[in-house]
Amino acid sequence: MLLNSREILVKDGRTGVLRNPDPEADAVALIRHLKRIVTETEFLLRYPEECDWTEAQERKILSESNADEMRLMLVCEIEGEIAGMCGLSMNRQIKFRHRASLDIGLQKRFWNLGIGTAMLEALTKAAKARGLMQLELEYIEGNARGRALYEKMGFTEVARHPDAVRFKDGSMRSLVFMMKKL
Repeated sequence: MLLNSREILVKDGRTGVLRNPDPEADAVALIRHLKRIVTETEFLLRYPEECDWTEAQERKILSESNADEMRLMLVCEIEGEIAGMCGLSMNRQIKFRHRASLDIGLQKRFWNLGIGTAMLEALTKAAKARGLMQLELEYIEGNARGRALYEKMGFTEVARHPDAVRFKDGSMRSLVFMMKKL
């Protein structure tokens, strides 16, 4: 799904742009972004070695996302650099079409600037425009920063899946499911 890009003012005074990714121009930068953010926090759902797709594969993913009316991917660009990305995945089945799940990933040096809030606001606005009734997300137990953002944006915890995540050191964490009614 394509949306009009829009500017946001971040807390440090810089201007960011929320926009759909450009498959040709952004593929390499988005692979680099993902590989970076998975090293900056343990609270994302993959390890760096699991981010092993090629530039051609990423271009295909981005092109398909932009063309799919049931998916929305946005990037936040600041001074020519991808600071964050987020996505909305809507359900195709009739019984579940009122719901969508979202994801978000932001480079650590861009934390605390209001970018996560702006990205979630943009996804929420797009979801409402599509007539969706609820947004859902999941996060790894212990991610206090993420939880604070989600709660600020109106999400509430609805369930936990105990021991759903196993880290390389053998420790286990729950996946926490949250929902927001629109």
